[in-house]
Amino acid sequence: MKLLLDTHIWLWWALEPQKVGRAARREIDRSTNEVYLSPISIWEASQIHRRRRSRIPVDFHSWLEQALNHPRLKEAPFTFAVATEASRIQLPPPDPGDLFLAATASAFGLTLVTADPQLLQCGWLKTLAND
Repeated sequence: MKLLLDTHIWLWWALEPQKVGRAARREIDRSTNEVYLSPISIWEASQIHRRRRSRIPVDFHSWLEQALNHPRLKEAPFTFAVATEASRIQLPPPDPGDLFLAATASAFGLTLVTADPQLLQCGWLKTLAND
């Protein structure tokens, strides 16, 4: 399975692993699965850090460099295909991060690992709930 981590799942996986549900953890840790991260999650994490709403260490850039060097993590790039897919998606209320993560999952055929009820309710989007 090819998994795309929602921003909060990535942050929990890196900083508070006890918050990642058993089923989600099992799939993320399964060696045959691929684990992807969108550049959008880096932007979202930086915004969260600026608002001091996370456990990200004070030196965000050092932490980020270390976090992105995780051997299982692959980049799900922000491409023309992702932007085009995002233009087709309607998510209320409009959250740019959610919109681009959903578009990334859809464009690349990835399963979005999330705890976001709004994303979990999208019938057209492959998701894995944080259970």
